[in-house]
Amino acid sequence: MTEPETATGPETASEPETQTGTGTRERRIVLVRHGKAVPKDAAPDPERELTERGRRDAAGAGRWLEESGHRVDLAQSSTAVRARRTWQLMIPQLSDPPPAYYAERLYHADGEDLLAVLREEAPDLTGVLLVGHNPAVHELATTLCGSGPKQLRRRLEEAFPTAGVVVLTVACPWHELAPGAAHLTDFWAPGDDG
Repeated sequence: MTEPETATGPETASEPETQTGTGTRERRIVLVRHGKAVPKDAAPDPERELTERGRRDAAGAGRWLEESGHRVDLAQSSTAVRARRTWQLMIPQLSDPPPAYYAERLYHADGEDLLAVLREEAPDLTGVLLVGHNPAVHELATTLCGSGPKQLRRRLEEAFPTAGVVVLTVACPWHELAPGAAHLTDFWAPGDDG
């Protein structure tokens, strides 16, 4: 991991811990697919920038995340420019942005690799946000999703659009994350606001 990026914002107290019926803390996973990027032939893949639409949608994802109240303790982003820019455009929309790290392993990851990243999180974290790429974020979301509203689950099975945000909750420690362990709590994509 690289050094954390300082995100400015007012300091607030941490959210109270949510307890499940078994006494295990509920944990939140927020998965973000980077915004729409320039075509593959426009630049070397790791250096592809966001398009104007991608920048607008990334800011929209940040606004939605703020309005939805889905808070996290830590953000991790792929080192690819399009993923980094997506997170950087989300930050100004958040009243209390978490510290963020850029990790090259998220750029090269598949769904199983992303699951391994989550399993390594510190036990005291109650929420983690990952900014990554398809098909990896889509694979992870569909693999973890074991319950949730049918309409949301159907949408998720169909696609994970650019700048889309999936929110999952789990009632197990990070190291015990397994396929089907998560509840699909929310799903936003550009255009959902009307």
